[in-house]
Amino acid sequence: MRDALRHFIAEFVGTFALVFVGGGAVLAARQGSGELLTIAVAQGLIYGVLVSAAMRISGHFNPAVTLGFLVTRRIQPMMGALYVVAQLVAAMAAAFLLKACVPAELWAAARGTTQSIALAVEGGQAFLIEAIATFLLVFVVFGTAVDPQAPRIGGMAIGLTVTACTLAFAPLTGASFNPARALGPAVASGIYEGLVVYWTGPLVGAVVAAVLYDQLFLPRSPEEPGSGAVQPARGRGARREHAV
Repeated sequence: MRDALRHFIAEFVGTFALVFVGGGAVLAARQGSGELLTIAVAQGLIYGVLVSAAMRISGHFNPAVTLGFLVTRRIQPMMGALYVVAQLVAAMAAAFLLKACVPAELWAAARGTTQSIALAVEGGQAFLIEAIATFLLVFVVFGTAVDPQAPRIGGMAIGLTVTACTLAFAPLTGASFNPARALGPAVASGIYEGLVVYWTGPLVGAVVAAVLYDQLFLPRSPEEPGSGAVQPARGRGARREHAV
C-alpha cells in the first residue's frame, strides 16, 4: 500500500507541475513575454527537472509514456492504471487551480490554456504530428532512462525533447503529446476541441516507439561475434586478417 501511495504521489506531483507551469507559461505568453519560446522552455524545464526528481520512483507524467511501459511489460497493469489515474487527476486539479489563480479575462483569452489545431492543419495531419512528437519523446525516455547501457543524464534529454518538439509543433497542433496535459485544461475550460487527436496520436506514437526500442535496441543476450562495435585492428597481421 505504501509503495502504491509513493508512486501515486510522485506521478501526481510531476503531472501537476507540468500542467500548472505549462499552463502558466501559456498565460504569461498572452501577456507578451515571447509566446512560443516561453512556453517551450517552461514545459521542457519543468518536465526535465521533475523527471530527474522522481525517476527513482516513477517519472512518467504522461499516460502515453505509461502505455509504452505497459505494452513492453515494464510495469504491472494495476500500477499502470494507478499512474494514469494520478496523471489525469493531477492534470485536472492543476488546471482548475490555475484558473482560480488568474483573472477570468486572461483565462478566457488564453482559451483556458488548451491546445488548438491550426486552421490550415487537417485532422489526419494533426494526428501524425502528435504521434511523431510522442514517438520521439518515448524513444528518448527508453534511450536515456530505461536502457541499462544508456548514459545517466537524468531528465535533461527528456526535457530538451519536450522543448524541441514544442518549438517545432506548437504553431501547428499546440504540441500536446500528452493526453493528461490536453484533458486537464479541457475539463477546466469546457473546451474539448481536438481531444480525440490529443489522445489517439500520442498513444499510437508511444506504443510504436516503446515496442521499437524494446525489440531492437535493449540488450537481451550477448552480441554474436562480428555484430558488436568495430574493434580497431592491431599491427600489419591484424589488418590483413580483417581485410580477408
